[in-house]
Formats: sequence, structure tokens, C-alpha cells
Amino acid sequence: MIAGGEDIAPEELLAERDGPVLRVVFNRPARHNAMTWAMYEGLYDACERADSDPEIKVLLLRGAGDKAFVAGTDIRQFESFGSGEDGIAYEARIERIVDRLERVRVPTVAVVRGYCVGGGLALAAACDLRVATRGSRFGVPIARTLGNCLSMNTYSLLVHHLGPARTLDLLLRARMYSGDEAHAAGFVAEVCDDEDLDQVAEEIVTSLTRHAPLSMWAAKEAVRRLRRAALPDGDDIVAAVFGSSDFHGAVRAFTAKQPPTWTGH
Repeated sequence: MIAGGEDIAPEELLAERDGPVLRVVFNRPARHNAMTWAMYEGLYDACERADSDPEIKVLLLRGAGDKAFVAGTDIRQFESFGSGEDGIAYEARIERIVDRLERVRVPTVAVVRGYCVGGGLALAAACDLRVATRGSRFGVPIARTLGNCLSMNTYSLLVHHLGPARTLDLLLRARMYSGDEAHAAGFVAEVCDDEDLDQVAEEIVTSLTRHAPLSMWAAKEAVRRLRRAALPDGDDIVAAVFGSSDFHGAVRAFTAKQPPTWTGH
């Protein structure tokens, strides 16, 4: 799910330290917490803060309201795309944020209620642990919406967590996994009822603050290096898809609230 939006005020991404926990809230509930570039940059800054403050032991991400963690990225940036190179530049900007989140030295936890879609799924996948309600929805339904694609890094994250078969099932059929399905697939560490989400999340955070920081960092960094060691270049894929007539037509159709027409070109 990708949503329209506009420039945001700083309060649309909140980052507050609560004892040993840096709590980040994507605070656009009226827009299902759809991300703008200002919000992405605010998340980058929060990652820098988590690594620079020795008192911070855990970085926790969640969405405001009860509808979404993050329901994608602001679509208006796509309206000006003229070539595949624009797609490469866009995915590079997304990868910069996702990579920074993955490299945070302290444990990172995504607390998911509602939609965790598109760019939101990439952010959750870059975290170390995910806890979600049973009614949450995880997916990247671009095969039936915009007809775009992901960066090689994001594909790698999904395959890393879900395996190739589940990743292709999610993407080719534009499926939305429930919290229970995401838990069964191993993507979500803990699944619970809506009313228990805060308690379950706090129990996880408390346990992390009590564990050896260097042991946890070593585990995080080793897993990150193993994933990225086999990461190939994918700019040719991104350029082909973002430069296609299908993509440009789908953006116009999405804006006009009409169904897209696919030609394969």
C-alpha cells in the first residue's frame, strides 16, 4: 500500500528516550503512517542517536494509531519519474535508510499493529525482532498496484527472512500475510491479541536491556554480514521496471483511482 502525502512537520516522526529505550513513533495515523522523505531522514537520525548515546540499549519502532505500522511510501515522488535512472536513485535512497537501521549496534524491535506494507515491510525486516498482533497485515502488493519493483537489498531481506518460496508467493500473488502467518513463517518473533501487544513488546524490551550488549551486537553484525556477502547488483532490474510504460501508466491510474492496465512493456 502506497499513500499520497505532503511535506510533514517534525512531530510526524517522534523519537524520545525512555530510560534505556529510544522509542520512535511514525506519527501520521490519518495517512496510515505513510512515509515521506522527511520521516525517513528522521529515522536515520534516530539510528545515529541510538549509536551515539551509551545509555540507549534498545531502539523500538512503532506506528501511531491502530491502523498501521507503516503503510508504504508517499506516492507523489513517482509522478515526476521519467526514466529508469529515477528508479535507481529512489531505491538507493531507500536502501540508505534501511541499511542504517540494520546497522544499529543495539537491538532493534518493530512493534506492528495493522498494515506493515511496502516500505514499512522493509523497515520491519531491517529490525532484529518483530512483534505483531494477529490482525496485522504484511505484504508488498505492487504486482497489482503500481507495477514497480524493489531494490536487490530489499529482495535479499525478504528472502533472508522468508526464504525464496514464501517471498515469491508474497510478491507474485500480491498476498497479505496475517500476523499469524508471518509468525508461522518465522518473520514475526511473537504474535498476540491486540490488547496484549504493549505488554508483550515491553517484556521483549526488558529482556534485551538485561543481556550482554557485545554478545547481541556480535550476533546482529554476523547475521548482517552473512546476508550482505551474497548481495548482487540489481540496478538493471530496477531501471527496466521503473522505466517501463506499465509503471508510468499505473502511477497515473493510481492517482486517478482507476485500475491499471498491464502490457508487459
